Amino acid sequence: VQLQASGGGLVQTGGSLRLSCVASGSIGSITAMSWYRQAPGKQRELVARIVGGGTTNYSDSVKGRFTISRDNAKNTMYLQMNSLKPEDTAVYYCTVSTSLTNYWGQGTQVTVSS
Repeated sequence: VQLQASGGGLVQTGGSLRLSCVASGSIGSITAMSWYRQAPGKQRELVARIVGGGTTNYSDSVKGRFTISRDNAKNTMYLQMNSLKPEDTAVYYCTVSTSLTNYWGQGTQVTVSS
């Protein structure tokens, strides 16, 4: 199983980016798909999650600005990030959870300049 994240980059405050994560391989029954991020010197934190029924959850810091979605036909999930702030600067990781394990992508860097 491989998760390939892309879409990161450098953007100014107030700008937008869309991250994508393509899953390949035999994953099995997915229970949740999530985006995490880790800023320098900080712990990795959950940003957004979408569970099997389509319910979404967001951290308070991104609620109203970020939107997680998925395209099951393409085995892809997305993170639309709007109104970006310098504190959103981090490496963003996509994860896919099953009843047995969690799969992690390699991360994509997002840098928001002030």
